[in-house]
Amino acid sequence: MKTYCRCPSCGEENDHAILKEAGDLLVQCVDCGNIFHIRKPKEPEVLVIRTVVSDAEISEVGNVELLEDEICGKGDLLVAEIGDEVFTVEVTGIECGDKRRNRAKAYEISTLWTRLVDEVVVKVSVHDKRRTIPYYIRCEGERDFVIGEIERIEKIPFRITHIKLRDGAMMRKEGWKAYARKITRVYGTRV
Repeated sequence: MKTYCRCPSCGEENDHAILKEAGDLLVQCVDCGNIFHIRKPKEPEVLVIRTVVSDAEISEVGNVELLEDEICGKGDLLVAEIGDEVFTVEVTGIECGDKRRNRAKAYEISTLWTRLVDEVVVKVSVHDKRRTIPYYIRCEGERDFVIGEIERIEKIPFRITHIKLRDGAMMRKEGWKAYARKITRVYGTRV
């Protein structure tokens, strides 16, 4: 095992091999070989953070456990608990007091805003020459949708022509794919 600290002999901050662990640590500098004692670092506290979990039109309040010095950012995948149930969620917003941020340390966060990604609803628009018909597919968040592949909804076959992602990008190249949890809408033509 290793730890990162300043060596009193060579003055460098670097990795040190842990030789003995007791009330304190006996370490050896990997640069100069000096052996000395340091105070054992404090174990970070586990914080329980209030988390709003959205699933389509329904939102519930649960919690996420993070280490106090852990950095959390928008787009991170975490495990949230609501009662006795556990879900995989994606962070969509971070509230620190009365401010919204893209990244923050766990101890700064008052509320996490998330969306369920275990199972998601994908919006699909199928064009059949005269009109465009909207559909909704409930599927696993890790399911792939591939441009050019043929899918079926309610016995209606359609070819995926392009995919709009949650970050605003539009995918049009044949063979490109995206996870359902990253998709805003799938577009296709009836075959």
